[in-house]
Amino acid sequence: MDFMSLIYMIVLVVLGWFWLNSIRVLEIARHASKQVCNKAEVQFLDDTVAGVGIKLVRDPSGRRVLQRTYRFEYSETGNNRIEGKVVMLGETVESITMHPYLRLV
Repeated sequence: MDFMSLIYMIVLVVLGWFWLNSIRVLEIARHASKQVCNKAEVQFLDDTVAGVGIKLVRDPSGRRVLQRTYRFEYSETGNNRIEGKVVMLGETVESITMHPYLRLV
């Protein structure tokens, strides 16, 4: 095996790891968003989240991890769409933000 083949294999392994890790973090973000919507008694629309940003940051212990930001939509009546945001730090939920919504009784 020559040097370039070794480099290609390393790049392929890193890309494969990144892809699988991204799917895992996406599922964690989707589940957390769905739970927050259930607690707030609003509808979690489309049963999905969409990635809107990624950057390299330091976690509280000083390690560099990926911070991924996802958006999701919810509705209190089913007639409108309100955007929420979930920020993941590595594989843990850092924050979930839902815009204030009008509660119709």
